[in-house]
Amino acid sequence: MIQIAGILGVFVAVFGGYLIAGGKMGVILHAVGPEMMIIGGSGFMTLLIGGDGALVAKTVKSFGTVFKGPRWNRKDFSDVLCLLYLLLRTHQKEGAAKLEKHIEKPEASPIFTRYARLTQDPALRGLVCDTMRTITLNNKDPHRVGEMMETTIEKRHNENLKPAKAIQTMADAFPALGIVAAVLGVIKAMGAISESPEVLGRMIGAALVGTFLGVFLSYGLIGPMAARLKAIFEEERRMLEVTRVVITSYLENLSPQICVEVGRQAVPSRHQPSFDQMEEQLREAGRVKTDGEGGGE
Repeated sequence: MIQIAGILGVFVAVFGGYLIAGGKMGVILHAVGPEMMIIGGSGFMTLLIGGDGALVAKTVKSFGTVFKGPRWNRKDFSDVLCLLYLLLRTHQKEGAAKLEKHIEKPEASPIFTRYARLTQDPALRGLVCDTMRTITLNNKDPHRVGEMMETTIEKRHNENLKPAKAIQTMADAFPALGIVAAVLGVIKAMGAISESPEVLGRMIGAALVGTFLGVFLSYGLIGPMAARLKAIFEEERRMLEVTRVVITSYLENLSPQICVEVGRQAVPSRHQPSFDQMEEQLREAGRVKTDGEGGGE
């Protein structure tokens, strides 16, 4: 995994360069325990001060997301376009009553169950079903529906970003907390001013380890993790944005197939299927049974 390789690379670059320059790891290893307790412990406590228990739990859990990456892959983006195509085609050809059967009980819908991985996500399922429900109630103004969906997406995105912001706040605090640890080390050294230069040198060196660790943790580890987490949430937001684009295009009186093409253009480049690939997947999706009586095109 590239993130693990990056972390290992940071350690190799920093400490390898230190050793090549003639540095002694003994001083760092001797001081790292107490200094990490001061810096890491107080840094984590900033999460408790700045948030509630739910945010702290979500923030701790989000460190795993840094290594797992975005939940959506190339197939998921193609699948959501197929899902929306089938729902919009049902509404266009069979009317609101048929569509309601799918959105009221998505867990029993042959359309939704075909794409179970997508519909297991509460945010995506809720956005699709709630928006389609307003359409069946004759709310067909593309601007109003688009604004409603954008509000929902923005709210979800801001909630997702809270752990990333909390981690960034912690990263920002580490350099200052490293200075706190260094000052405490200097105070300790000043209290032993009558000791030999060799002893004082070790104490001052240990104190400076605090400054080093604060900066190292902030810019070498925690800060990049916060940036990675923000990028992941930005990409996951694209799934909801693609959904919004497809549905609002339908409300502008475009055919379901053209709506899918508009949505395909909004898919991130590395996950975007080609026009021909999407055509083939839509033909395959069109063979799905949309009710208990039959299906297909």
